[in-house]
Amino acid sequence: MLDARHRRWVIVLTSIGSFMAALDTLVVSTAIPTIRGDLGASLPQLEWTVNAYNLTLAVLLVPAAVLGDRFGRARCYAIGLGLFAVASLGAAVAGSVDTLIAMRALQGAGGALVLTLGLALLTGAFPAERRGQAVGLYSAVTGIAVASGPLLGGLVIGGLDWHWIFWVNVPIGAVAVPLVLRHVPEVRVPDSTLDVPGVALLGGGCLALVWAMVRSATQGWSASEVIGTAAVGLVLIGAFVAWERRAPRPLIPAALLARRGFVAGNVAAFLTLASLFAAVFFYGQLLQVAFGDSALEAGLRLMAWTGTFILVAPVAGTLADRIGERPLLVAGLTIQAAAMLWFAGTVTAGGDYLDALGPFVIGGIGVSMAVPCGQSAVVAAVEDRDVGTASGINSTMRELGGVFGISLTVAVFGAYGGYGSPAEFVDGFVPALVTAAALSFAGALAGLALPARRRTPVPVVAVAS
Repeated sequence: MLDARHRRWVIVLTSIGSFMAALDTLVVSTAIPTIRGDLGASLPQLEWTVNAYNLTLAVLLVPAAVLGDRFGRARCYAIGLGLFAVASLGAAVAGSVDTLIAMRALQGAGGALVLTLGLALLTGAFPAERRGQAVGLYSAVTGIAVASGPLLGGLVIGGLDWHWIFWVNVPIGAVAVPLVLRHVPEVRVPDSTLDVPGVALLGGGCLALVWAMVRSATQGWSASEVIGTAAVGLVLIGAFVAWERRAPRPLIPAALLARRGFVAGNVAAFLTLASLFAAVFFYGQLLQVAFGDSALEAGLRLMAWTGTFILVAPVAGTLADRIGERPLLVAGLTIQAAAMLWFAGTVTAGGDYLDALGPFVIGGIGVSMAVPCGQSAVVAAVEDRDVGTASGINSTMRELGGVFGISLTVAVFGAYGGYGSPAEFVDGFVPALVTAAALSFAGALAGLALPARRRTPVPVVAVAS
């Protein structure tokens, strides 16, 4: 186990990676209306500016865990930070929506190494009874990025140009990479192997299903392209399940699937991020398109929602060490769902920000309780040797949940509304948000399957001054 100095470096440097990834997601969400106008992007293209990143990230997360185990988690984490920064530079100079989407996909490849190995390095540096607290601190730094993302996006877009939102990652990566190589102890699991057929089947199946949902927004669910692509996706996912049952080194080990906490935690995490990313995609747009806010005004006002993460996530992580994750996760997702339904029932075109303030704060508190508890439940359910694989699978489920949530709610939005007027936007926003609330309720139900777990509190030792 690492000493206190190395633990501090691990917390700081893994949190920096999480900061970059979270900041990028929220900054882009604020810029979506500006990107739509500047590049003439369609609704499906706007969706791909978010989902190209999320889908690539999701598919490569578990392979990233294997690469880290074999070649060194710290080294591969540093490579991920560098790749993320280089892709951000490419996005910053993008002159077309196709280039932007391609760079977002490359960011996802770097983000896969950063998120998977960052969490593995963090949880491996702390004993089991203190991991909830460590993840809570990690989530708090992520929360700072979440809270500042919309504001930073508004400041940049209002004063410069949307391309500059990606420049933020470049100096962060340049500083963090050498620090990781110098201060984070290396960890290897040399006998790890990569299930290449499993990765290909999972990636192809997810891509086909997401493509079908994206195209349904413009082609309709009855279109032959949508039906055919969805069928291909289902076949590939079915083939993935069949392959995993007989693979010598499966992508998802059967021993992990036998652990209730691991399975329930991952299902809950999938649904948590599905509902959260749907809100991320639409809330900033609502303030600008339906309420008439500028990008800066929207960024400031979204902090009532995102800022709750800074305050609530560390408390939830620490409290989970005492009472277990189940009550916090279930309560948090139920609160978020209720806030979404409240907002859907009161929102109007040209509405006042005070109509959104209550749902923003209450919903933010709810999801801030749920996110760190879902992560903690998964890694707590496995042995230390499997932490890297478990965190990779958990991150995969979270990102696939985000892709699924955005794709599903955008399809619902496109079926009922559009960008023609503020009223038309709200017509699509309301059923999309109700769909997100249903996903959050489903996550709460999945959380009920988590084992009730009470850890022994860490004794407090008084030190004489």
